[in-house]
Amino acid sequence: MATISGGTLRGVLSACLLLALSSQVDAADSSATIDTRIRGDLNAPVTLIEYSDFTCGYCIKFFKETWPRLQARYVDTGKVRFLYKDYPRADQGPGLAAAVAARCSGDQGSYWPMHDRLFSEHGRLDTNTLLQHAKTLGLNHTIFSQCVRDGRHVQAIFQDREEANSWGFRGTPGFVLMRTAQQPTVKDPAVAIPGAFPFESFAEEIDRLLEDSAPTSEKRKP
Repeated sequence: MATISGGTLRGVLSACLLLALSSQVDAADSSATIDTRIRGDLNAPVTLIEYSDFTCGYCIKFFKETWPRLQARYVDTGKVRFLYKDYPRADQGPGLAAAVAARCSGDQGSYWPMHDRLFSEHGRLDTNTLLQHAKTLGLNHTIFSQCVRDGRHVQAIFQDREEANSWGFRGTPGFVLMRTAQQPTVKDPAVAIPGAFPFESFAEEIDRLLEDSAPTSEKRKP
């Protein structure tokens, strides 16, 4: 990856990673997962992917400070769709447990309510806290508890982490920006943002992708 202005990195996908990422983004469009890990219009021209850990201080900072502005300007207006992926920094412990809890909540249609509650806990994610959130959200306690105990989603969570590592991310958060309807190429690569950069860094790259994707008649004049 080569360094570009604003401190972000523009990366070119290897063939195998490109196929893996493409298939996973496409899979997120299926009816089975449409209400779990994607926010925004599925047909938005730009996709933003976050690799994150619920116990990470910089991830919490992004959630509290940068995400609300991105959501208001780009996601709620249909310009960007947002996809959350897990990157637990340890193979066990509260980060992994929280990721499992979010996905088990998603099985009952409450992924994002649980996601938002977990990030609001400032990394304090013991078992009682997870169970209390599930109760508050009105989840079926027996189904939720069994899902958590079984570790049903652990393998998929670690697959997310491996994907992030393939991008070159070795910490959290990490972000990837790409055109929704077009796979990254050498001439038009995806953009990797390794860290909780300020809103302006995201906006600069998103606006560039949006302008390049717009019909010629709609592009801004110099």
